[in-house]
Amino acid sequence: MSILETLTTNCIIPEMYRLMSKEELEARVIEIKEKFGRRLFIPGHHYQKDEVIQFADATGDSLKLAQLSAENTEAEFIVFCGVHFMAETADILTNVNQKVFLPDMRAGCSMADMADIRQTERAWEKLQTTFADTILPLTYVNSTAAIKAFVGSKGGATVTSSNAETMVKWAFEQKERILFLPDQHLGRNTAADLGVGLDEMAVWNPIDEKLEYEGDFAKIKVILWKGHCSVHENFTVQNIIEIRNNYPSMKIIVHPECRREVVELADEAGSTSYIIKAIENAKPGSEWAIGTEMNLVNRLIKNHPEKHIISLNPHMCPCLTMNRIDLPHLVWSLDALEDNNGHNLIKVDETIARNAKLALERMLENL
Repeated sequence: MSILETLTTNCIIPEMYRLMSKEELEARVIEIKEKFGRRLFIPGHHYQKDEVIQFADATGDSLKLAQLSAENTEAEFIVFCGVHFMAETADILTNVNQKVFLPDMRAGCSMADMADIRQTERAWEKLQTTFADTILPLTYVNSTAAIKAFVGSKGGATVTSSNAETMVKWAFEQKERILFLPDQHLGRNTAADLGVGLDEMAVWNPIDEKLEYEGDFAKIKVILWKGHCSVHENFTVQNIIEIRNNYPSMKIIVHPECRREVVELADEAGSTSYIIKAIENAKPGSEWAIGTEMNLVNRLIKNHPEKHIISLNPHMCPCLTMNRIDLPHLVWSLDALEDNNGHNLIKVDETIARNAKLALERMLENL
């Protein structure tokens, strides 16, 4: 959701929910979940607070949760504990009898908002003038429904951090070049791991509306949108140097949304699910510095006391927009289901949903 849309949305939580005790709020969630039974499904993203995740019927990344929402056809109400683009994906994949709600409409994603649809359409027009019909667009699932729809309408597909390599390979089978939205770091890391040279990658600056590249444009194979995750970009080479100095035997594992130089220096890099599995499968007594969102790192620390786990950046904060979903907002959202059939409904325009689904389906067909 854009800043303007957020400001014009009535999303102020009533004060009564702020005044309720933790025990009262938790009891209310339990009461409503028991009342609605299988008619209610609460998916919770890995980066959610523990106070919320404890009530999730399923945890996972955004695509997995959207797919699980669609599979739960008995669930009339999906209260998505994540951010706006995740709830949009759930609405796209669920059937017409299911309604998706977001507990706090301010829970957006700075990365997703870095690729505005109007900017993208202008960029595409200019890139077509330069490169003609040689580009296929790919978008990270961490993007708005409008961007997914744009990509779908141009023959492209979505990618996740787990399958990005597979989808980039597929894209190069279709066209000579790719435009990768909206996270430049995931695009750069994926392409580099597949053997594309950094000198074959350009960055599209949507503010200045120009390519950031020195050299012959004919050499460009990957055009990276100038966007990033505000959390993962804060892990630095200096963080890695400090870990190597202070904990020589500690392994460093990071998310591929981190900068290229950080990923290159880490011992391992992978999606959120990859990181979770790596820690789960690690030997007792092993040492890990993790470069991803702080709520998840803290949960891994709590769940694996037999291992020494720290954040790669000791000063890292949790994802601020993801953390807008808290226990009071969850209870407010659930109360609204009981009182008036819900508020903060996420409904994607039919045309946008249709084209966005094309992009999602092309990805799923190639996995």
